[in-house]
Amino acid sequence: MDKLKKDNFKVANKFLKSRLIVGTGKYKSFTETAKAIQASGADMVTVAVRRVNILDKKKPILTDYLNPKKITLLPNTAGCFSAKEALRTLRLAREMGGWKLVKLEVLGDKKTLYPNMVETLKSTEVLVKEGFKVMVYCSDDPLLAKQLEECGASAIMPLASPIGSGLGIQNKVNISLIIKQSKVPVIIDAGIGTASDATIAMELGCDGVLINSAIANAKKPILMAKSFRDAVISGRNSYLAGRMKKSSFASASSPLEGLI
Repeated sequence: MDKLKKDNFKVANKFLKSRLIVGTGKYKSFTETAKAIQASGADMVTVAVRRVNILDKKKPILTDYLNPKKITLLPNTAGCFSAKEALRTLRLAREMGGWKLVKLEVLGDKKTLYPNMVETLKSTEVLVKEGFKVMVYCSDDPLLAKQLEECGASAIMPLASPIGSGLGIQNKVNISLIIKQSKVPVIIDAGIGTASDATIAMELGCDGVLINSAIANAKKPILMAKSFRDAVISGRNSYLAGRMKKSSFASASSPLEGLI
């Protein structure tokens, strides 16, 4: 129980109550977005700077539905396909809202939405030098993930599978390797399809999970948000509890000695 009480989730010196981070895109309305976030229990949400209105009060504004004093807004570079685009987007975010904790994603192509790791590494290095705290969307390559950490990334965010695919974790071995070698938080990002995928991620030892499409595209987004909240908590507790060892043979639940 002492271990559970001390199980804090910290990213770049910021403590979070929930290990579930959720996106704000693809919902039918800001009202649905707010209800889903509340049901999820998340206290950090990603905001696509190039797509979601967070400052223009002449139009519907996200912060009218989410209280920035209670929910940490994490600006991201969704839709950027070069280091130049990503850097410009996050510099604008800092100028507009003072944000320094940001999520970086530099995509390689529109079909797979896989990260362009050359441009991602380049962007991370520049942003860190400029004082940003960078959480980085990346491939599930352990070597590249380590390079990101060495560049100063505040969190490593490997994909489970392609963005919005719902395929779940496709390479548990690589994700496990990234977790074992990383000294910064490892947060699964992209490709999670349902609550059980999130539980698996947490049982592998991930520090957190980021979900958007799996909640927003569900038939009942609010209920799905709640299921992810429970799944992440359950998966984390299972990881901390320590699973039993696997065996190729059966092991009786009761002693075989002294049978009647």
